[in-house]
Amino acid sequence: MRNMISYKIISFCTLSVLLITSCVKFPERPPEVPPEIPKEPVEEQVYIYDFGNERQNILAQITINTDGRVNLDQITAEIPPLKYNKSWLFFLTQDDCHHAAFSYTWAAIHGKPLSTITDPKELYYDVGHLRAGDFPPDTISLGKTLGSTDGTGKEVRFAFTTTLAPENNMDAETDVNVGFRENYFRFYRKEHLTWDSVIEIVNTGNGIAFHNIKKGVEENNIDTLLRHLSLSQEIIKKRLSGRGCKILAEPDGNKLYLTASMSYPPIKLMTAQAEAEKLYPFKESGNLYKRVLERKDYLDEKEPLKLIKDAVENEMNKDKTDRSAIHWLVHRSDISTTANFLLWLNDNYGKDGDNSVWFPSLEEYYDYNYLRNNTTIQKSTESNSYKLTLYMPTEQYFYFPSITINLKGIQAENIIGINTSSEISGFSFANYEDGIMMNIDCRKFLVEKAQYYVKLYEKNKSKSNHADALYHVNMLKDSEIKTGLIGRLK
Repeated sequence: MRNMISYKIISFCTLSVLLITSCVKFPERPPEVPPEIPKEPVEEQVYIYDFGNERQNILAQITINTDGRVNLDQITAEIPPLKYNKSWLFFLTQDDCHHAAFSYTWAAIHGKPLSTITDPKELYYDVGHLRAGDFPPDTISLGKTLGSTDGTGKEVRFAFTTTLAPENNMDAETDVNVGFRENYFRFYRKEHLTWDSVIEIVNTGNGIAFHNIKKGVEENNIDTLLRHLSLSQEIIKKRLSGRGCKILAEPDGNKLYLTASMSYPPIKLMTAQAEAEKLYPFKESGNLYKRVLERKDYLDEKEPLKLIKDAVENEMNKDKTDRSAIHWLVHRSDISTTANFLLWLNDNYGKDGDNSVWFPSLEEYYDYNYLRNNTTIQKSTESNSYKLTLYMPTEQYFYFPSITINLKGIQAENIIGINTSSEISGFSFANYEDGIMMNIDCRKFLVEKAQYYVKLYEKNKSKSNHADALYHVNMLKDSEIKTGLIGRLK
């Protein structure tokens, strides 16, 4: 795709304003490279994961067939404090349902184009532009996706939380006009994210949260807040295939929102800038229901990324059991701040660094912590086979039925094969310390989602679409279906 191909060298003077704190270099595209996008837009029916029919209260089984050299009675199982056995936790929430949450935050994570235009207006795009290959001029790319791995080599992209504004204008039209350069009105910032862009955000594993209620409505009355939270919830469920919202990001320091949320059962977890608790993942022993977790904006106008980088490095100087979660609040995002930091995080503590960070949405962490505290694991043995039966209870609006289990007393070289029940759709394992780790994903529609991204690639064989398709296919456990999908990507 012409605008998705990153540059080999960009001069210092070109990026000095955009990347004040960065040492990132972007490759320059040779002019002879053909465009990756078709000349005409490809119309795609909007796909959305079937959240309303996600698996609930899951009973699953794993049978490990061994070589007979393992004392099966000595194997113990535990769910670690952080998924994938990561050693520290990072969150990002983006307030105000900002257009930039898609075209800068999400786009940076997923290796998509980033607009460098700042004068006279910053330029943005929607998922409709992305699918058609219609981008603002002078876009660049980070040249890779950003994330960590699952401890077995599989990519796990960073995931953030965006707030929504369901009762406000999220229905703005996307004007797609590939190749039109007389003006760039279609890329001007919209009041909020569009629903189609939100759909792509949640399809790819990110989270959502309540924030301000309807514009112009009195926000100092508990009953009013409760009524509009309920109205917003119904809109969200209608637009996102039954997916409800269970997170609140406090707006404007208004504590009445927290008070209202305590009386609104669907909201399970809240985050605020003041009068909130710091989270220590390795010291957590209970559920997070109705707790208020601390977040900070880490804003430094002179050195935009100094405070957030210092916060990370200060925690990394501690033993992992003493590290607090770092929760970054952002409003607008752009290349020089958010995208640049996410690249730094990937290169230092993600898949291209020491691979120590887990960076999920607040929803995913809530679900994982709940499962860690409430999942029951029963074991049985027969001959040389070790069988685990898992009961994973869920709550309302539960969309991340996925855990890591550590088994002590067995190594990968002792394993002949592993069989998983049909409730398990994604599975990976590897040696970990004095045993193995297993990543278990019970999301019901992973195959359908992978098939969708494979079809996107087949219609537009860009490098970025190939990376996306392979990413979603690799989430699946080994099967004939997975093998077939991989074959379509070769």
